[in-house]
Amino acid sequence: MADAASRLKGLLEQLLGAPLPLRIHAWDGSQAGPPDAPALVVRHRRALRRLLFKPGELGLARAWVAGDLDVEGDLYTALDRLSGLIWERGEDAPTLARSLRDPQVRSAVRGLFRLAGPPLPPAPPAEEVRRTRHLHTRRTDRRAISHHYDVGNDFYELVLGPSMVYSCAYWPAPEPGATLEQAQYDKLELVSRKLGLTSGQRLLDVGCGWGSMAIHAAREHGVSVVGITLSQEQAAYARKRVAEEGLTDRVEIRVQDYRDVTDGPFDAISSIGMAEHVGADRYLEYAQDLHALLEPGGRLLNHQIARRPQRDESTYEVDAFIDAYVFPDGELAPVGTTVTQLERAGFEVRDVEAIREHYALTLRRWVTNLEADWKRAVELAGYGRARVWRLYMAASALAFERNQIGVNQVLAVKTPQSGASGMPLRARTWN
Repeated sequence: MADAASRLKGLLEQLLGAPLPLRIHAWDGSQAGPPDAPALVVRHRRALRRLLFKPGELGLARAWVAGDLDVEGDLYTALDRLSGLIWERGEDAPTLARSLRDPQVRSAVRGLFRLAGPPLPPAPPAEEVRRTRHLHTRRTDRRAISHHYDVGNDFYELVLGPSMVYSCAYWPAPEPGATLEQAQYDKLELVSRKLGLTSGQRLLDVGCGWGSMAIHAAREHGVSVVGITLSQEQAAYARKRVAEEGLTDRVEIRVQDYRDVTDGPFDAISSIGMAEHVGADRYLEYAQDLHALLEPGGRLLNHQIARRPQRDESTYEVDAFIDAYVFPDGELAPVGTTVTQLERAGFEVRDVEAIREHYALTLRRWVTNLEADWKRAVELAGYGRARVWRLYMAASALAFERNQIGVNQVLAVKTPQSGASGMPLRARTWN
């Protein structure tokens, strides 16, 4: 087929109603578009079939994960240029059904079908998880956590670095020259100071990951820690680290659901990057369970990604790519909703710190780690899974930079009836 790139560029611009801001490299070797722009590489006509049979983000994700679609040049620039056409059309953007009423759009779709070849929908990549109804039962939550975290500890070591902290780091200003490991240490210390940890206290670390917060709290502040996770691989790795640090007398790592913890009360609870898995329908239950596990006057530090609120919250839909390939059953809520639910559960919210820009910096470091050792990443996680992570982290960095999503640390207290919260009169003394 002669000059597939020019034909594809014309049809895409007709479909989108705007100039395509990227070059096109097509499967037949042809090229079209701005010579100084990153290139969208369409390695196989199968990529078009994926998009036509599943229009939108999920079709793009399938083509990317399978390797039918790629980017030549800077991935961040390519995603940034595409975002306005695909991901940032706003709540008032026309639906697919409305778009297909436009004769120009219908003509472009017919042209793409002819260019795509035999009209058979390709099977989704093996990495895709069948989407569920977000029930958030113990069984479905365990399965979702396993999909995301039981990829292999060696892969996570490559991406996260020696700190093995899979949440937003806390960067100094100015950031250049700071190491990821120091920024993650500073985040764990920030959490510890907000919680007011002192020797002899008990801390529950919900969603303890590979044990970094539990180890930090025990080693640096002398507390006894129970860390819980639903991932068998995380738990095994964390227990090994605890033993190597000589902290087995102060840190216990369990494979356990937060709903099954019965050995409270605790003086403090940390929940860092875990609450995104709870689900909107279960969030009040989550907050009530943690409230019940605290001593009167105990503190909760809830570190959680947030989305922007919508005019009509009933129209909110989970991101298709994230749900199918990254965090099955994950749900984001606006920070105001989170604060309201914590207060409904009985907490007094004392501080909310937005650290959105810090997560963008963290994600860019993780992408750098992944790209620097790409061959080994593919060996450890597989070609498709490594591609999922590269796209997910790069796109997420841009989303944080553009204020499409944020991340907040909410400090809340189980304030007793006396009103004595135990908090300092001047907030943020931890800084």
